[in-house]
Amino acid sequence: MKLLKTVGELQQQIQDSGKGASVGFVPTMGALHEGHISLVKQAVADNSLVVVSIFVNPNQFNDPKDLERYPRTLEADLNLLKTTECDLVFAPDAKEVYPEQDTRIFNFGKLEEVMEGKFRPGHFNGVAQVVSRLFDMVKPDKAYFGLKDFQQLAIIKNMVKQLDLSVEIVPCAIVREDSGLAMSSRNELLSAEERKNASVIAKTLFSAKELKTQKSVQELVEWISNEINNNPFLDVEYVEIVDDEELQTVKSWDEPTTKIACVAVFCGKVRLIDNIIL
Repeated sequence: MKLLKTVGELQQQIQDSGKGASVGFVPTMGALHEGHISLVKQAVADNSLVVVSIFVNPNQFNDPKDLERYPRTLEADLNLLKTTECDLVFAPDAKEVYPEQDTRIFNFGKLEEVMEGKFRPGHFNGVAQVVSRLFDMVKPDKAYFGLKDFQQLAIIKNMVKQLDLSVEIVPCAIVREDSGLAMSSRNELLSAEERKNASVIAKTLFSAKELKTQKSVQELVEWISNEINNNPFLDVEYVEIVDDEELQTVKSWDEPTTKIACVAVFCGKVRLIDNIIL
């Protein structure tokens, strides 16, 4: 496994790996956990060369304090990646990724007007900027993203279509802690007590899946919100039940679409997201 800091080094290493090598790519912002490792392992299974990037992208944070708080643990990340068969780790600084200011504005229509897009304006434009730049640097055949960030996955698929990129986007299942809490780099910011109480989020979603035949869509949304808010450590920002393609609000169970319950919840000062296919 080699650690690379510049685009030139990265592209030279990919070129040296031999023509015809299938390149798998896992873009991350570091603070790696078993969820990330599951993506890397899938990439290793599917490809002959695997690249993992570690870059905390300033362009996707609409709150400067959130950017400042985001955990940066490069040494621990590298140690964790050594347990996989990852080939190259690309850990550039901001000037390497953005030698000039990226002023591109993407139009994702309704996809970016709901949920995360509604509460974090500009977030997905920043995601699209960095992921498209990384795709241009790595030129992967396949790129791997977790289903926990369901809306991000939809945005990236849309961006690939808009830019007519040849990369295949591979969705990977949510990995959870023993308590059910969806694995996230932000979990490291939780106290032990907060982490314990944050497991209520997943438990509520699991219960909601069982209750859907007993309640209307709106009743289930209200039930999820109330159940989570009943925990004094938790404060719901949104609960939405949406279709799995356009991410638009579902009004009735009769609608012919796969339905996803998506939530954003504050546990103390830490914002957590999760979802479940209903």
